[in-house]
Amino acid sequence: MNRCDPQSMYALLEKLNIPYRKVEHPEAGSMEELAEAEKQLGAVICKNLFLCNRQKTVFYLLLIRADKRFKTSVVSKLIGSSRLSFGEADKLYELLGVEPGSITPLGLVFDEAHQVNLLIDRDVLSLEEVGMHPLKNTASIAMKTDDLLHKYFTFTGHEPQILDIPEEVEG
Repeated sequence: MNRCDPQSMYALLEKLNIPYRKVEHPEAGSMEELAEAEKQLGAVICKNLFLCNRQKTVFYLLLIRADKRFKTSVVSKLIGSSRLSFGEADKLYELLGVEPGSITPLGLVFDEAHQVNLLIDRDVLSLEEVGMHPLKNTASIAMKTDDLLHKYFTFTGHEPQILDIPEEVEG
């Protein structure tokens, strides 16, 4: 597998017998810039956040619906961790093989030492299909959520921790 290389990811998905649909698009640095890709795929593209504890010794990948508002302090309490913050770019590349803006659960293939704890908001599990970047934010793919959970994460050896993250409302 080559880091930041969608072609090597497509080959892996085919080897794992995971069907997917893809759409190429201009580099997307935000969820808003993915609205058209999401429409073309017909699947929800989730927000993927690379987080760490205060000491920067424990790392997490959180999958959550893009439209869901939450506070890291709430997630911290749910997982029993010191206050979470966003992980640094060099650690992101080292552990998940991607650059900021291209964070994807598919990057877990590079975390052979299982240093990244996989967190998934329960709302994501209700989606029939989920969208994500294939290691680079110039394309998006959609696959069955069940394939991601039971084929891909089984392959990488990452057991997800399912969280019930409450929706934060303004006011």
